[in-house]
Amino acid sequence: MIKLNKILLVSALLLSGVGVASAQEIPHFTGTELNNPDYHHGQLSPAMGVHNIQVMRANRELPETADNFGWTYNHAPMLAYWNDTFFLEYLSDPVGEHVPPGQTFLVTSEDGYEWSKPEVIFPPYSIPDGTQKEGSDQVAKDLLSVNHQRMGVYVSSDDRLFAIAYIAISIDAHDSPNDGKGIGRVVREIHKDGSFGPIYFIRYNEGWSKKNTDYPFYTKSKDKGLVKACEEMLSDPLVQQQWNEEADRDDPLIPIQKQYKAFSYYHLPNGNVVGLWKHALTAVSEDEGKTWTTPTRAPGFVNSNAKIWGQRTSDGRFATVYNPSDFRWPLAISVSEDGLNYENLLLVNGEITTMRYGGNYKSYGPQYVRGIQEGNGTPPDGNLWITYSINKEDIWVSTIPVPVKSKAENHVNEDFSAMDSASALDKWNLFSPVWARVGIEKDADGTSCLTLKDKDEFDYAKAKRLFPPSDSVSVEFTIEAEQNDHGLLHVELQDEENTGTLRLVFDKDGILKHKAGYRLRNIMEYEAGKKYTIRIEATTWSRFYDVYVNGEKKTTGLSFAPVHEVQSIQFRTGEVRRFPTVDTPTDQKFDVPQSGKPVDEAVFRIYSLKTEKL
Repeated sequence: MIKLNKILLVSALLLSGVGVASAQEIPHFTGTELNNPDYHHGQLSPAMGVHNIQVMRANRELPETADNFGWTYNHAPMLAYWNDTFFLEYLSDPVGEHVPPGQTFLVTSEDGYEWSKPEVIFPPYSIPDGTQKEGSDQVAKDLLSVNHQRMGVYVSSDDRLFAIAYIAISIDAHDSPNDGKGIGRVVREIHKDGSFGPIYFIRYNEGWSKKNTDYPFYTKSKDKGLVKACEEMLSDPLVQQQWNEEADRDDPLIPIQKQYKAFSYYHLPNGNVVGLWKHALTAVSEDEGKTWTTPTRAPGFVNSNAKIWGQRTSDGRFATVYNPSDFRWPLAISVSEDGLNYENLLLVNGEITTMRYGGNYKSYGPQYVRGIQEGNGTPPDGNLWITYSINKEDIWVSTIPVPVKSKAENHVNEDFSAMDSASALDKWNLFSPVWARVGIEKDADGTSCLTLKDKDEFDYAKAKRLFPPSDSVSVEFTIEAEQNDHGLLHVELQDEENTGTLRLVFDKDGILKHKAGYRLRNIMEYEAGKKYTIRIEATTWSRFYDVYVNGEKKTTGLSFAPVHEVQSIQFRTGEVRRFPTVDTPTDQKFDVPQSGKPVDEAVFRIYSLKTEKL
């Protein structure tokens, strides 16, 4: 298989006109993993210990629970770490992309898990009546701007944090805001006390100046530090390349003026800079971004019209994070020793939350990923932190442990009451929405436990723990459900491709069940507030498994899906999701009926987990 991949790689290079030698000097993928878009997780093995955390859950009906506006298009987040705090900036429109008005929000967090309420940092801007874009006969009347930014944050050389946005014009839903015909780019300082400085223009588009705009030009500021920071940005080719799409098409500051989109970059050990754009285009600069090789699709990479992120990680390796698909799912990571040869592909987030609100150009999936750009801070945990939207609706972050691992080295023997709460979940994979949180909490008796809560009608909490791949395994856990008249918990053993082979169900009718083909079969009644120690003994080669509760054998079952080995146990507070599919229409135009209110919360507590090979 590896030999075949190398042959295909060489053939692709020859057909594209890129020589094999030059291909080795740009990022390329030589792994054997391929995404299967028929599954939201792509059948990719998960990177171990990834925590996916929802930052902001859009809510039109109850805006006070979200952003106080009820805006439901939220997208293109940017991330920095400064002053011992995460800063996340994102775009927002009322319903859909490119449909005004638009504004930019800022949220903050000290730990990356609990986030502040969104604050408007760049409000909608009034477009002067009579404004026309060159080549268009449409005329602006009572029009507000939309914002658009490929670069959202900047830490200056004297350690000051600035937010950046681009004031764009979209006269109708299909008018592009990044066509170089907007008003210009603005900058605003974020102070250490959380307050914001005044807004200044830092760069105008053609036809705009201090004479016909509402904010002053940065040179009018009496703050010498702000002026210095702006001039740093204006003189840095790596900053300017991030401004490319929104700038004038002949802006002399932009090194590559062709419309390569969503630039990110990192430095190689030899000082060269690797650039990455949408469609996995890549190029290399030997002079800090002043000049570049011709951008070329990175050989072996699969990526479509979505962002790709690359950076050097704290262990000296390199990582790219992107959608390895023509669809915007899943979100995956590939790791390289040298920043050029990427050899694996692992799952970061394979979930697609229900799109609750339809809208213009709202694509399904976890997408438009950004990390912390060089110079914009380094979190002390050494992890790789990224941010993205799901469905262009809700804002998320993920923390990916470094070094990136795909396998558990040892079987599990964890008692959460005896573990440090701060590190107890370091080896667990979590999916934790705002209304379906996962974390270490104390029960009514003060005992620490892994807790999954769920009051979200359209999402679920999920916790997954890898163990060494096994064809014969014993898995034992102690669990308590706080209720037995609502809520749901699935417990699955899965293989490396996330295929569930057996499933236990704590159902809302108070009965513990197991999946038997199409049907669910009863095992026993369970009581609210009572602990149960459940042991599953399974052999994949026979497909049979036994279930013991508090030491007593309760049932024998036959796995509903054959697998060669199992390597994880997953706890999930909801049913399997299979929508959307690769055949689902691109844009969802409808809203899902809802009240915007949470449902009755269900709580499940896991006290311990032990696995061992039989």
